[in-house]
Amino acid sequence: MDFRILGFVSAEREGRPIALGGGKQRTVLAALLLARGRVVPDERLTTLLWDCDPPATSTKQLYTYVSRLRTGLGDTVVVERSGQGYRMDTGDASFDWASFRELREAGAADLAAGRHAEAERRLAAALALWNGPVLTGVTERFAAAEGPRLEEARLAVVEQHAEAALALGRHAESVPGLTRAVDRYPLHERLRGQLMTALYRCGRQADGLAVYEEGRRLLADELGIDPGPDLRILHQRILTATLPPPSAPSAPSAFPVSPAPLAATAVTAPTAPTAVAAPTAPTAVAAPTAAGGAGTAAQAPHAPAAGPAHDGDARPVPALVPAPPGDFTGRRAEVGQVAGALRGGRDVVVTGAPGTGKSVLARRAAEQCRDAFPDGHLYADLGSPAAVRGGPREILGWFLRALGAGDLPAGLDERVHLYRTVSAGRRLLVVLDGAVDDAQVRPLLPGGGACRTVVTGVRAPLASLEGTSLVRLGPMPPADAVRLLAAVAGRPRIVAEPQATVRLAELCDRNPLALRIAAARLAARPQWSVARLVARLQPEERRLAELRLGSLDVAVGLSAARDTLSPSLAAAFTALAASGAGRLTAADAALVLGTGADDAEDALGQLADAGLLEAEDADGGDWPSYRLPPLARLLARRSHGHTLAAA
Repeated sequence: MDFRILGFVSAEREGRPIALGGGKQRTVLAALLLARGRVVPDERLTTLLWDCDPPATSTKQLYTYVSRLRTGLGDTVVVERSGQGYRMDTGDASFDWASFRELREAGAADLAAGRHAEAERRLAAALALWNGPVLTGVTERFAAAEGPRLEEARLAVVEQHAEAALALGRHAESVPGLTRAVDRYPLHERLRGQLMTALYRCGRQADGLAVYEEGRRLLADELGIDPGPDLRILHQRILTATLPPPSAPSAPSAFPVSPAPLAATAVTAPTAPTAVAAPTAPTAVAAPTAAGGAGTAAQAPHAPAAGPAHDGDARPVPALVPAPPGDFTGRRAEVGQVAGALRGGRDVVVTGAPGTGKSVLARRAAEQCRDAFPDGHLYADLGSPAAVRGGPREILGWFLRALGAGDLPAGLDERVHLYRTVSAGRRLLVVLDGAVDDAQVRPLLPGGGACRTVVTGVRAPLASLEGTSLVRLGPMPPADAVRLLAAVAGRPRIVAEPQATVRLAELCDRNPLALRIAAARLAARPQWSVARLVARLQPEERRLAELRLGSLDVAVGLSAARDTLSPSLAAAFTALAASGAGRLTAADAALVLGTGADDAEDALGQLADAGLLEAEDADGGDWPSYRLPPLARLLARRSHGHTLAAA
């Protein structure tokens, strides 16, 4: 049995098409296939079939569509009733979306490991599975709900395939496909940069510059913005004919998988990773650097000062922000977003679930834009015992001493006033790490002007701080997760077991903290293979215990987030985790919790605010969708087990 949704939705048995009827029956089939064995509630199917205006006979018609589907597919595929919905078990049938995902992940792992020829073949095979517009033949509501997500996955593979092809020197072959892709996605700067690179390497420098100018005009006319720094650097290199040649097939590519500076590339031996140098200004040509871990962001031009420096007026220039780890990996787009906002005069709030790397990202962004804040860099870990015990008053004392203030007033309000007076007129960067809420942050905001602040924290309501850009962190992209494992555990071990490495990353939910712990355990156990660690992580009942090393413990951060919940919300979290659902809408949660849909939606939103669920992009449906991260689900189940044992 073969199922296809990457084009016209269809099913075949031994090469012969199966009659599926009209668009509504195809919609039921595609919805069940994309659920990957999970239950699709009647309410969601009804909405996908009839939008907001179902007929009075919708329940009967839905039953008819499912019954016809069972008859047409035969005994090899199970379509069964489960609770208030339906689920499908496809057995050993092939499914083009599942095959696409497998090829995409394997190709991304090859790309991360520098195996460009293998990556190009796998990614080309993934793209070959697409046969026209995705989800053709289904209802408009379903196509609008699911189509953009699938198209976004295809676009990512188009970029990765172009990267592999350019690294192999296949620039001439890449030009037609990249031209079509840029025509379809004219505001996509990464694709435009790849087309510019391909044209330049074909000896078409003027055409490459024209592609840039066209993109610059489009961005200005439609969005009122200039091209990003990566594209501007690439333009400068093409203009000055200093763009590097293609990488050797065994070396890291000149175009990283994840969004990254498009200019600087160091070509090293296969076992030596590439680092991308950060420019000091948008039009600067960055010099290649060959240090750092695989996929590691390069050090900014201005290294952190060893201690407080002083300017010409003898005012202290504090340097309190800790340096990011030397093997900082990935998150290039997010780092660029934070640094760009700071340089553009906006404060930033970085949120995400426990372990997603908010702190190190803020420190990396602070380092990257160090030159924009010559009067100093202040830092406070708001979750440290001293900060919790002393509160904003104590932290303001640290800041004022670092800024050279004399006698400090005793009261909080007086310290706030002095702090804002001392910081006014300076160009300071303030990093407030691990904030719980906006009330904790407001007294620590400097006195306006050219001072900027980065706040990190789990809870989404921190976005209530006025005038801030919000950057949310989720799981790392697969290729970046592999790079982080390689940076910590050593590239040769990761390259030797690519499939086991991809599985390891998924067992860690591509959570940066979990990945770092797993990689550190490999580094500490040179006799272990990657597959050995995968086998230890496979049993769900012991996974959290395995993701602990020294002071690093995935469960600690998750437990801290869970402990902030009210008893009723904690009970709801446990019930949702016990349901086994990986993704939930309010309608799904209402069935599990036995509440109304509005109450269930409130619970889902509060759990997302606490970092225990991840809100997904709206799909145009009535109910937003939330992802229950596997590690959070395991924590809830473990806690539930402990509660039962105690009882």
